[in-house]
Order: sequence, then structure tokens, then C-alpha cells
Amino acid sequence: MISTSPQNHYKKVLLLTPPMTQLNTPYPATGVLTGFLKARGITALQDDFSIKLVMKLFSKTGLELIRSELLNLSLKKRSDSAQFFLSAFEDYKKTIEIVTSFLQGKDPSIAHRIANRKLLPEGPRFLPLSDGLTQENLGWAFGKLGIQDKAKFMASLYLDDLTDVINQNIDPRFSISRYGEKLSASQPSFDFLYRDLQKKPTLVETLLEELTLSQIKALKPDLVGLTAPFPGNVFGAFIIARTIKKYFPKIKILFGGGYANTELRSLTDPRVFEYFDFITLDDGERPLLTVVEFLSGIKKEEELVRTFICKDSKVLFINNPLLHDIPQNENGIPSYEGLPLDQYLSILELLNPMHRIWSDARWNKLTLAHGCYWKKCNFCDVNLDYIGRYEASSVDLIIERIKAIISETGTNGFHFVDEAAPPALLKKLAQKLIEENIVISWWGNIRFEKSFTKELAELLSDSGCIALSGGLEVASNRLLDLMNKGVSVEQVAQVTKNLNDAGILVHAYLMYGFPSQTTEETIDALERVRQLFLNGCITSAYWHRFSATIHSPIGKNPEFFGVNLLEKPRITFAENDLPFLDEKNKDKNLDLDMLGKGLRKSLYNYMHGIGLEEDARFWFDTKVPKSKVPANLISESLN
Repeated sequence: MISTSPQNHYKKVLLLTPPMTQLNTPYPATGVLTGFLKARGITALQDDFSIKLVMKLFSKTGLELIRSELLNLSLKKRSDSAQFFLSAFEDYKKTIEIVTSFLQGKDPSIAHRIANRKLLPEGPRFLPLSDGLTQENLGWAFGKLGIQDKAKFMASLYLDDLTDVINQNIDPRFSISRYGEKLSASQPSFDFLYRDLQKKPTLVETLLEELTLSQIKALKPDLVGLTAPFPGNVFGAFIIARTIKKYFPKIKILFGGGYANTELRSLTDPRVFEYFDFITLDDGERPLLTVVEFLSGIKKEEELVRTFICKDSKVLFINNPLLHDIPQNENGIPSYEGLPLDQYLSILELLNPMHRIWSDARWNKLTLAHGCYWKKCNFCDVNLDYIGRYEASSVDLIIERIKAIISETGTNGFHFVDEAAPPALLKKLAQKLIEENIVISWWGNIRFEKSFTKELAELLSDSGCIALSGGLEVASNRLLDLMNKGVSVEQVAQVTKNLNDAGILVHAYLMYGFPSQTTEETIDALERVRQLFLNGCITSAYWHRFSATIHSPIGKNPEFFGVNLLEKPRITFAENDLPFLDEKNKDKNLDLDMLGKGLRKSLYNYMHGIGLEEDARFWFDTKVPKSKVPANLISESLN
């Protein structure tokens, strides 16, 4: 441990998650770094402004402020959601804190009143419930006794209505899972974000500023660290930083996280440093520690690790080659101390049992291994450290961390947030959990390896595994080979069936628009996915549109994949997605927007048990080719 003698007292650090991330559980970055700093004798505090901002908005006082904003708009500028909100304002004000308390798990007794649909005002988000098919789905999903879940579903629609009011009338950047995402995602210039930061603050910004001022005054940190895992966190991070710089100019501010790691590696615009003093890349432990040591007078500026700074209006990148990343077993135990664990909301917006896990219940988050043990997928950012550098933790260390987190939080649910948890490590962990009689529920992400046999699936289930997700991507063996995915459709079918038969829910990540993928292949992929649902292999899925990224093998070697990268503007701020032309499809009138709409519509229905017998062409508004996939492909491969 580094000396903490009086002449070298460490600076106090406050780590913050800006809005917006999921509302049911804290994002893991601040907890991991807080535990790491505390293990080294550094005073580290943390907070989650995502949930706190939402709780300020979704309160009686917050609704009064929203109402005042709406009344200042002309009738023509108010959306339907705003008009309904104003007409039912007293009902919203009467019920808002009842709903949030219920979704926090504090008042289950109100479930019957919410579920019978006579208590809450029902705005535009409730309109689909008048559809007979949806009513049938509600009966299928909740039955006679599923009162708590039915009430949670109604309460979630209620919050969605309020979110629409804010988004459509007050601040178009606002959503309960992101904030200002389009302003920051792959923006080559800082101009757009900088311009918006100069505008008059919206109500959402004002409340975030108030929250920032309150916590900074109370905690008095020397360094504030802001993590932005997604583009939807970036605008909130800048608002927090702007507020601190205005009122507490002596406090230093550090910015890091997934967004910086993937998007800001080409940063040259000095205006960004009007808000931040340091921007760090990749694993946060060593760069954060060296910044703290630099500010505490222990290290020199040139000893910083993977850190951008600005001097004389010039952006500099400093990376001390003598310091390396800290091994997994020396990172300490993640800590949840200081996070508002009693405020998180369990949201239920989809009736699919697997899909709800992402937004329902609070999960302790833990990493079993750093990076991806496969790291060969051609569409993936394998050139970045968080994927390319693989390092597994020992099972004994994982068990120690699980026990410590249960003791601190009092909850036994775990989300293992690995890129892809290795099957051999999962097997050892499952055996250890059973051997030591540790009762937890856990889920995570895997590759659909053939190692996941029936026997291993049963073992994982016995150890507490409730759900697993993995990539099927294009659901085409030709394209899976081109991707270097290392699996086949038939293998995925067998593995997912093994997991589902063991009582483990399975989610498949899907992709369309991959280079050289034709319309015919896209329809064939949908047919294979339909059969996977029909044969009880997967529980839920999601289609992503392919995007070429600068850190992937496709981005590095586009010619091999028949991709022609288009000319891009000079990069001074963010860079990740690459504009490209798919040379093999450029003359085939490939309509990805049309395909995406049909793919998403089909999956929404499949996840609710609807339309599984329909022809794959049923879901598209325009004529598409008939699938050539045999109707018994998956059932035959399973047999």
C-alpha cells in the first residue's frame, strides 16, 4: 500500500454516474473504482445522479415544475401527452409518490389498486391496452395471481407517459435511459454539443445543476470523477462539470468510461477542457490512481497514464510506459457504500420474462474476467483494451467478492457483466457456489459455445443461474464464418435448447445489414430465429443494425469485407462509427430501414408468443422474398 503520511495526504475523490443509465440498479463503474481507491487508503465517495434526477422529476414538486413549464407553452405546441397530463394533473400529483414507492418495493399493498386500473391516470401509453390481443397477452402474462407484476407493468406505463411529457414538450434530450444521446454519439466536431451547452438551461438541466450544487457543498471533494458508459450519459456529464466549474473552480474534474474509451481517442479540441481537467482511457484504476497521486503531490504530470490534459490551448496525451494496469486480483472489492440503494425503481415495460431482467430488480454487478477470451469477431472492437486484454479472476477471489457484496447490500442477485464469461470458469464457479452453500441468483453474457452441454446447463441452473445472453448475430452460417464468430446456427440451437431445458432464460443478440448480407439472407435469418422461438431455444432477442467501427477488424481492413469507407470530416472530438458503402449490395436496392422495421415487429410479437406460425414475410409492409430455409431446420438439428 502506498504511504499516506501527513505530507502526502490523498485528495478526496467523489465518483458520479451522470444521467441517464438504467433506473433499477447502479452502473458498476463507480462501485468498482470506489472499492479500489478505498483499498489504497484513499477517501472515495460515490453517488448516482441518474436515479436522483429522476426522483426529483417524478415527485410532487417535480410535477408542479413540469406543469408550470407546460402552461407557458401555447396550445399548439403542447403534445397529446402534455394535454392529458394537464387535464389529469391532480390525479398525477396524488399518485406520483405512491407509484415510485411501489416501484421501489416499499409499498406492495397498493398493487391491487394499481392493477385494477382505477387508481392511476392512463395517458397515451395505455392506449394499446384497449386492443383485444393485448388484453389476451395480459392474461397470459399475469394470470389470476400475478397482481404485483401487473401493477408494476401499469406503473411503468404511467412513468413512460410522464417521460413523454418531458421529452416532447420540455427537453427533447430526456429519456429515462439516456440523455442527449444524439448530441454526442460519434460527433466528429464538438460544435453541436458546445452550442447546446451555451443555451438557456431546460428544467431538466436546472434540476441536475441543483443536485450537483447540493452534493458538492455537502461532500466537499477535491476531485470529481464522472463516468460516461454510453453516449446518453455524456450531456449530463458536461452539465455537472459546467456547474462545478462555475461555482467551485478549484475542484478538479476527471472524465472517463466506455464513451471516452471508444469515441474520444482522437480528441484534439481544447474547448472540451473548459469542462474537464483530465480525460482517461481504458481501464480506470491505474489512470485514476495516478491522477489522484499527481494532485496529491506524489507523482509528476509526466507520470500520468492514458490521460488527456490541455496546456496552452493544446490537447496532450500522456501515457507513462513504466506503469501498467493493475491485475484483477489487486483491484479490491466493489463497494456500494454511498449509493441510494433504496431509491432504484423496478421497471416492467415488456411482458417477456427474459427481457424484463434488464430493467426489473436491483442487481449486484461483478466481473469474472477482464476482456473477451475469444476476441476474434470481425465486427467487434477487439483492438480496444476492454475486449482485447483477457484476464480471468480466480474462483476463490470471485467467491470472496460475492460474499462481501451480499454482506454490504443485503441482496443476493448478481449480474456478471463480462464481455463473454468463459464456460470453464463458470463451471468452477457453479461448483464452488454449490459446495459452499451460497444461495444467489445470477445471469450474464456468454458465447454460445458447444461447451454448454446439458450437464453444464443443469449445473449452472443448480448454482443459481436464471438467464444468459449471447450473440447469434446474423443467423446465417455463411455470414457467421465471415464474421469469424466461431459458432454455427445449429450449434447455437443446441446450446440454447440445453440452457432453456435447464430452466435458464436465453436472450439472443441479432444483427442485420452486415456487409454482403442480402435481403434474401435477412429473411432467411428471420425464419431461423422464428424456428428457435418455436422450438423453445430462445426466450427473447433483439435486432441491432450493423455499424462499422474504427476499432474493429472491419474498420481496420474494410476491403477484405467488401466495404468502401466513405470520406469523413476532420475529427476533433468523437470518432467511432464509420460511414461506409457495402460494395456487394450497392446496386441491389437494399432497404435496411424497411427490413429493420419488419424484423423488430416480428421479434416484439415472438417474445410475446404471437405469430410464431406466420410466414416470415408476414411482418413486412412491402414485398420480400420467400424464405428458402426448410421449415424443420431447427427441429431436425436438435434431433
